[in-house]
Amino acid sequence: MNIAAIGTGFIVDAILSAIEEVYGVKCTAIYSRKRETAEPLADKYGVQTIYTNLNELYTDPNVDFIYIASPNSMHYEQAYQALQHGKHVVCEKPFTSTAWEAQTLIKLARDKNLFLFEAISNIHLPNYNKVEEQLSKLGNIRFIQCNYSQYSSRYNQLLAGETPNVFNPEFSGGALMDINIYNLHFVMKMFGSPKTVSYTANRHINGIDTSGVVVLKYPEFIAECVGCKDTTSMNFVLIQGEKGYIQVVGGANGCQEIKIQIGQEPLEMINVQAQSNWLYYEWEAFRNIYINKDYTKCYELLSHSQSVMNILAEARKDAGIVFAADRV
Repeated sequence: MNIAAIGTGFIVDAILSAIEEVYGVKCTAIYSRKRETAEPLADKYGVQTIYTNLNELYTDPNVDFIYIASPNSMHYEQAYQALQHGKHVVCEKPFTSTAWEAQTLIKLARDKNLFLFEAISNIHLPNYNKVEEQLSKLGNIRFIQCNYSQYSSRYNQLLAGETPNVFNPEFSGGALMDINIYNLHFVMKMFGSPKTVSYTANRHINGIDTSGVVVLKYPEFIAECVGCKDTTSMNFVLIQGEKGYIQVVGGANGCQEIKIQIGQEPLEMINVQAQSNWLYYEWEAFRNIYINKDYTKCYELLSHSQSVMNILAEARKDAGIVFAADRV
């Protein structure tokens, strides 16, 4: 499984570090607009080919998958072109800017019998699976709280009058798409789509959300998802049932440890993640699906990604957040 990476940011560095440990996965090429930007990563991980022309990357016969880690607004067009050239695709979260873009990519991948994945790491983690296994102990679920907040260094640039991509509506940025999306994936992969969604956000003068809370209403419980890029917090997930609760230490992104409290029983602590770089697990999952030609599993994941994109679109609409991609 040979991959080529589009992008040279910190997430690409982390991914290349992770796949060094995943048997059968190798990065053979990196794309960047400027060769000198890609050279440090290529040298660090022994990547032999650097492209500064996307068409050359799309037609490289040694590349099976193209991993897209460009700004959010570019995901759709780059994934579309990669699929058109017969390449499988792994696209960073958020999958796309809009629900329509996600639907279009999924249809194209299915029509061409290609694999397409959203690189959302938390739903592939062993500790995430353990949380699902333990849910029945809680009895009827009544409330879920998620907080994933991380002060962004780019927020200082925003306050200084600049508009970095992550806080730019033209690039489909904002706290919901960049950070709260982990909470939505965590909740929705476990419980499906909610009946209703609302989003209350702190917004910059340019219209982008710097922090906010999504409320997902299910028939029997409410899930509250907080995501902030303008503050930091003690990150956590708390699933509360009538018989007890499950706490996910460190929040939805990483699922570092699980604490289970049932009635007056002793507190139970679980951690089954052996890999320090938790990105390992999503790439192990992608490799297994690819090797086993498990299109059923691929389509299940894509259906989930589509559901999340639908809810993201509803949440943005509720908060009045408009991207350039909405006008296409």
